Amino acid sequence: MRILDQPLKWQVGLILVAGVFAVSTAAIFIRLAIASAGVSGVGFSLFVSASRLAIASLLLLPAWRNLQPSQLSPGALRYAIAAGICLAVHFGTWITSLSFTSIAVSTTLVTTNPVWVALFSWLWFKEKPTKLTILGIGVAFMGGVLIASGDVGVVSAATNPLLGNFLALAGAWMASLYFLLGREAQRRGLGIGSYVVVAYSTGALVLLPLPLIFGTNYSGYPVAVYLYILLMAVASQVVGHTTLNWSVRWISPTLVTLAILFEPVSSSFLGYLIFNEVPGLLVLVGAIVLLGGVAIAVFGAREKSTS
Repeated sequence: MRILDQPLKWQVGLILVAGVFAVSTAAIFIRLAIASAGVSGVGFSLFVSASRLAIASLLLLPAWRNLQPSQLSPGALRYAIAAGICLAVHFGTWITSLSFTSIAVSTTLVTTNPVWVALFSWLWFKEKPTKLTILGIGVAFMGGVLIASGDVGVVSAATNPLLGNFLALAGAWMASLYFLLGREAQRRGLGIGSYVVVAYSTGALVLLPLPLIFGTNYSGYPVAVYLYILLMAVASQVVGHTTLNWSVRWISPTLVTLAILFEPVSSSFLGYLIFNEVPGLLVLVGAIVLLGGVAIAVFGAREKSTS
């Protein structure tokens, strides 16, 4: 199919929008899982993350049949495994950061990945961003700050802000490397199905022991908890993350991570529909600023491709 072999830019954009929306459902399913279980904390969050990746890996088991290492360029599997490790560390560090610093600060720091992707792409692949792209990243980031600051009235439960802030920033670094490593693995011959099954399986293997270390079991929860995790694995991981990984094969990872900044906007909209949570004024203003930043960055990327 052409959309898989050589998609048009508008096709990539449309699929990317669908992927961002799918990823946005994760916050809703996590909220529903926590409410159904009646518990929260680091251990439960790691249980949800590990289960999400494990189920996604099982659902993608048929993709192993298409994996033919002999036909791959050198390093393809190593890049995919490294991406899976980065994905696991991203989940582990960012989720754990929420136990030490405020949600607003953690969310702001973890959404800085467009900055790091642009920097890493410049240093690693010599992909120097245009001035418009840099400006767009800055404007979009400010929009993300405004969105994350929408809950400033909430009392912070931060116990170790310095540690929490570092963990959230580390989560952004890992997410950035995850996308760049994934793009390189696909460039070296791995199809999207083979790539994600290797990356997700690696991430699951890294995460699976962690809940037990924190004293959290995998059994004993209401059926609804496992249902929400299954939905998260299908929608947020298999559909959402796989779509994002496919997109970085065809467009700049910086633009993909900029698109991911729409996740809090989409999540807020879903929160309004499901939980009747009305976004604050800062969230709405931040969404407008974010949209403007993404538009500037897209024009910057288009300027580079036509120069």
